[in-house]
Amino acid sequence: MAQVLEFRLPDLGEGLTEAEIVRWLVEVGDVVAVDQPVVEVETAKAMVDVPCPYAGVVTARFGDEGSELPVGSPLITVAVGAPASDPDAQSEGSGNVLVGYGTSEAPARRRRVRREQQVPVPVNGRPAPAEVVEGPVPVISPLVRRLARENGLDLRELTGSGPDGLILRADVEYALRAVASQGRPAPTALQAPAPAPAPAVVPQSPAAAPATTPAETRLPLKGVRGAVADKLSRSRTEIPDATCWVDADATELMRARAAMNATGGPKISLLALLARICTAALARFPELNSTVDTAAREIVRLDAVHLGFAAQTERGLVVPVVKDAHTRDAESLSAEFARLTEAARTGTLTPAELTGGTFTLNNYGVFGVDGSTPIINHPEAAMLGVGRIIPKPWVHEGELAVRQVVQLSLTFDHRVCDGGTAGGFLRYVADCVEQPAVLLRTL
Repeated sequence: MAQVLEFRLPDLGEGLTEAEIVRWLVEVGDVVAVDQPVVEVETAKAMVDVPCPYAGVVTARFGDEGSELPVGSPLITVAVGAPASDPDAQSEGSGNVLVGYGTSEAPARRRRVRREQQVPVPVNGRPAPAEVVEGPVPVISPLVRRLARENGLDLRELTGSGPDGLILRADVEYALRAVASQGRPAPTALQAPAPAPAPAVVPQSPAAAPATTPAETRLPLKGVRGAVADKLSRSRTEIPDATCWVDADATELMRARAAMNATGGPKISLLALLARICTAALARFPELNSTVDTAAREIVRLDAVHLGFAAQTERGLVVPVVKDAHTRDAESLSAEFARLTEAARTGTLTPAELTGGTFTLNNYGVFGVDGSTPIINHPEAAMLGVGRIIPKPWVHEGELAVRQVVQLSLTFDHRVCDGGTAGGFLRYVADCVEQPAVLLRTL
């Protein structure tokens, strides 16, 4: 006789308390194997496939796509004890390594459910349009699929602007804007029935006409956007921050990078050189690589530099962390920045790769702006902001010349140091940008 076991949403680590269901990977009645992913969820830190520790038949699912579930709430139920004719459902051990469940036995062979067999789950109480795909659609992000599905957009009619025709979120949003501008419904394989004609409205006199209410759109503050809002609010509430800034001539730094990349080896990114300068500056001014223990009223200086860097993605602003950045050279930093940036773009960053930072580097110059006043990434003590590098008039060696100029800004926690320390840090960074040879003194 089959035994029905309940699988609850596990603790995904790093203190996360809830997750949003992005996409169900199984249906009621499907046979699942041990450690087979059954649902894709989005936490405040990353997109995660949640595997089931049981083998058997799915008897129930809890939660619609787009809904949030707290950790520990029921996710699915599985009838364990499938017939022996199904070799994929015989193992009862789980090799899963997610926090909160799993055993040490080796995982069984997985049996994945074909996407064409999945049935759309109702969203917000309404049936979702069926996503019928006869051939492969070049879409990686489930968020892009959900955006298209919720707006009735047929992905087969789009041409992606990404690599190999990959459909990006920008492609879907562009198509929706184009449809809206033409005043017609979005192209879809299933057209909704025409709405019933509106009842006739008797004109009212101006005195009897009700006051008009401006149209508004309400968006839930959850997921990445909610996590960012909470963290920035806490930073502004708890940290007495101050900002100082300086313009620097980055001409020699750009020449040094060009010379390094002309040798034929792995390319060195500008962000890697700035990170190398940051770690050298933090070695001289360790006060800025610290945090404040408010309960104990202590400043905690940290030995290792785990360097976070701001990255804008389709899911919002995320801050991947390069662990032990102080031990890496420019080539290693370039490789790690590239790896984490790609993971951020595809939504595959793990919670561990998004936490534990001790100092943040924010290159907002990629947005075409010169300066900013960064908000400290709580519970860190400082953030270095870098604006765009552009040609500007500059006095060089006593003469007016056109040089590559950048504005550097430092926001710091005034509890860990005073302006003299912060100014010294920023001045050292600017000196290294203007004369990269200064960095050799610390190597």
